[in-house]
Amino acid sequence: MTSATPFLEVQSVAKRYHNHTALDGVSLSLRSGRIFGLLGPNGAGKTTLIRIINQIIGPDAGQLRLEGRPLSYADTHRMGYQPEERGLYKKMKIGEQALYLAQLRGLSARDARQQVRHWFTRLDIQGWTDKKVEELSKGMQQKVQFACTVLHRPDLIILDEPFSGFDPVNVEVLKQEILNLQREGVTLLFSTHRMETVEEMCQDVALINRAKVVLSGETSEIRARYSDQSYMIRHEGPLSLPERGVELLPVAENVGPGSDSINPNTSSAASVSVGHLGIQQTRVRLTDGTLNDLLAHCIAQDVPLHAVEEIRPGFHEIFIKTIKESQP
Repeated sequence: MTSATPFLEVQSVAKRYHNHTALDGVSLSLRSGRIFGLLGPNGAGKTTLIRIINQIIGPDAGQLRLEGRPLSYADTHRMGYQPEERGLYKKMKIGEQALYLAQLRGLSARDARQQVRHWFTRLDIQGWTDKKVEELSKGMQQKVQFACTVLHRPDLIILDEPFSGFDPVNVEVLKQEILNLQREGVTLLFSTHRMETVEEMCQDVALINRAKVVLSGETSEIRARYSDQSYMIRHEGPLSLPERGVELLPVAENVGPGSDSINPNTSSAASVSVGHLGIQQTRVRLTDGTLNDLLAHCIAQDVPLHAVEEIRPGFHEIFIKTIKESQP
């Protein structure tokens, strides 16, 4: 395998159920040691694709390749899968269940006990071993399910809506564990509706709508692709803008440094002050010319400039725009 070979490739995969097309020529490429976000509205085909990768169902067409060779059922031992609908046995004690699932994935009894202690301690659930799943809250069940997903040290972890049911504190706990696994070289694929999580954690994404991939690539490249040439200028004193080539945009009065929120009800005729140092900020969009032209115009006024930041759209905005554009 060369360094350019993707860890997992999904090549032109199709799946139909009676008169419904769940996947229509879907292709993805996951690189080793990265976090891949699988996005899409409900019913888009995400869960069907995840089940095909896990060898739960087979595709009607296309193929999957792991490290350059055809994916086989034996490869599922290298995977950890946390489904959206949790798969724990409700009447079974969670400690016994975790040991059973770890050994089912190929660990020896000794290694299974070691990994259960390690992950239950890491997730602060070591006191729950004698509890039954049905005695736990949804968030507590989530923690147990995540531990059971990673106990056997998989190379590929697939998480379907992993943050569902978690309070903000435990969302952060799980985020950090996912990032730790990535730093250890694990490849992660997760499906989520939380766009802020995508921006924070994913290096690559694919957006599926109506059984087709309608957007894919690196998150930074996609945000750059959807840039509309908007900038926030932070400066001292009044700042005049060129008469042509620049559109003045509204700025929320409570906006602070590093924020790109706007209030459409705020007057677009004035900048707003930030903090107590007399710094103001002005939000603009270039309709002609370059950023260098704008900066030259500002500098010529002898107005101190503190920062000029490009404001790129978030994935929520990109998601909505792309879905609308892909509708028939």
